[in-house]
Amino acid sequence: MVNTMNIANYFNIDSGESDPQVNFTRNQASSFAKGVAGDFNPIHDEEHRRFCVPGDLLFSVFLSYYGVCQEMKFEFSGMVIDTTQLIFPEQVSDTMSLQDINEKGYMDISMSGDCTQDAEFISKLSEKYVQFSSKTFPDILVPLMEKENVMINPTRPLIIYKNMEIYLDKLSGNNVALELNNSSLKNNGKKGEARLEFSILADGEQIGHGAKNLILSGLREFDSEQLGGVISSYAQRKSDYSTQQTC
Repeated sequence: MVNTMNIANYFNIDSGESDPQVNFTRNQASSFAKGVAGDFNPIHDEEHRRFCVPGDLLFSVFLSYYGVCQEMKFEFSGMVIDTTQLIFPEQVSDTMSLQDINEKGYMDISMSGDCTQDAEFISKLSEKYVQFSSKTFPDILVPLMEKENVMINPTRPLIIYKNMEIYLDKLSGNNVALELNNSSLKNNGKKGEARLEFSILADGEQIGHGAKNLILSGLREFDSEQLGGVISSYAQRKSDYSTQQTC
C-alpha cells in the first residue's frame, strides 16, 4: 500500500538564527521508503546497522524547500543517517551543495532556467518520481542484469544511487506521471552502471524527461536461482509490510 505524500511528515527543520538545519529520524526515513516510495531495501529499516536515509527523500525535501527549475541535476556524494544535521542555505545559487554542520557534503545540485514554487506541482512531481524510482529493483534491473549475464552479490546486494537529472519544458500540469523510455547497463567487471531514462507527463502529454544513474557493485555471473532468492526475499518484505498496514 503506497500512501499520498505529505513531505512535511518525513523530516524535521530547525530554523534557528542562521541557515536552517534539517534532519530525519529513522522512523521518518523508513516510513517514507516503504509507505511513499514502495522501497523495501533493508538498509532503510529502522533497526538496520547500516541504516541510511533514502536519496529520494533528500531529493524531495530539497524540491519542497527550494522549488523546481527547468533543468536540475543531483549528484549524491554521501549517506545521510539519523544523526546527520544538514544545512539548507537561505541564499540560493545555480550550484549548491548540501553539507552537514562539519562541512561534509551529501548532495550537489545544479539548477538553471525558469523555476516554480507551485507546491502542488512540486509534490506530485516528487511523489511520482520516487514511486517510479522504487521500481528499479527488481522490475528494471533484473532484466538488464540477465541480458548482460551479470548480477549483484546475492549475500550483500549493493546498489548505489549515483545521480539523477530532470529537464522540464513546462512547470505546471495535473495528473503527473513518469514512464520509462530506455534502460541500459554497462558491465565494467566488478562494477556496473545502470542508466534509466524516463519521460515526465502531465495530463497525458510529455512535459519533460530525465534520467537516473546507479552503480552496481560486486558483480558476478548471472545465476537465476541465487538472484531469485533475493527477489523472493524482497517481495516477502513488501507483502509483510502491506499486511501490517491492513491489520
